[in-house]
Amino acid sequence: MPIKLIAAPHTPLDPTGKLAPMVIADQARYLKQSGVAGVFVGGSTGEYASLTVAERMTLAETWIQHGHSAGLQVIVQVGHNCQIDAIQLADHANGIGADAISSLAPGYFKPNSASELVHFLTPIAAAAPQTPFYFYDIPVMTGVNVSTVDVLRLASELLPNLAGIKYTNPDLIQFQECLRYDQGRYEIWFGCDEALLAGYALGARGAVGSTYNFAAPLYHSMIDCYENGDHEQARKLQSDSIALIRICQSFGYMAAAKAVMSFLGVDCGPVRPPLMPLNEIQLAKLREKVLGLDSLRALMDISAAETRA
Repeated sequence: MPIKLIAAPHTPLDPTGKLAPMVIADQARYLKQSGVAGVFVGGSTGEYASLTVAERMTLAETWIQHGHSAGLQVIVQVGHNCQIDAIQLADHANGIGADAISSLAPGYFKPNSASELVHFLTPIAAAAPQTPFYFYDIPVMTGVNVSTVDVLRLASELLPNLAGIKYTNPDLIQFQECLRYDQGRYEIWFGCDEALLAGYALGARGAVGSTYNFAAPLYHSMIDCYENGDHEQARKLQSDSIALIRICQSFGYMAAAKAVMSFLGVDCGPVRPPLMPLNEIQLAKLREKVLGLDSLRALMDISAAETRA
């Protein structure tokens, strides 16, 4: 496949909201079958900010076990508003054999410059010196809007294990600058599922996203169409992915995305407060709307999953 898709998996919870690590084996098997290359554990989709440090460690350990067994690359997101906790999580991920670690910017006391941000990240990366490190750029969630190119430039000087950036940022001009920095030395993983086709056309060869949990076949088909010269069909499939995302957003994205996984036979449970779960009426309406998208229904194989269930 011409692009490596990495799913940002949901953190499975039981009906009471407690961590349910026994579901991760099913997640890993399903993701491998859908054609993704790896998982980005404990990110925004994983509700990391609503988990304790101990829960995040358990999550990482279980994904290392089942992800590696399934042949998936496992990247552990270790970012935290507390630098000491982030260092602890990085050291733990390094010790259990994570393929890479990543950290986002702190979002409460915010760094005001690339220098301040890299100063925060340096000891986190240093806690796992032999493990590749990726800066997780997601300004819409952290509120940190410093130049990503400047972060890359400074981090390349101060972080020996810097491997690249998870770029969840809609600025496509800056994305191109990051791709071409130092003759393309670093991996810049595209993180905006709704614009993956544009990212791919600009040079993205790796992508991390939440919808790759349940719609990876759609994106693989989209890229195949583009590569085969059927640009109109590729654009249609990108529009279909946008439609799916808009449907989920209309119900509350995180809860709806977890529900779509349950439609596919992998029940990741509810979301954790302050996010709100869907009620039975909402679940029925969500299923109806998702199944109303014909191309998505075929590619996501929801009907087959429901038959198996």
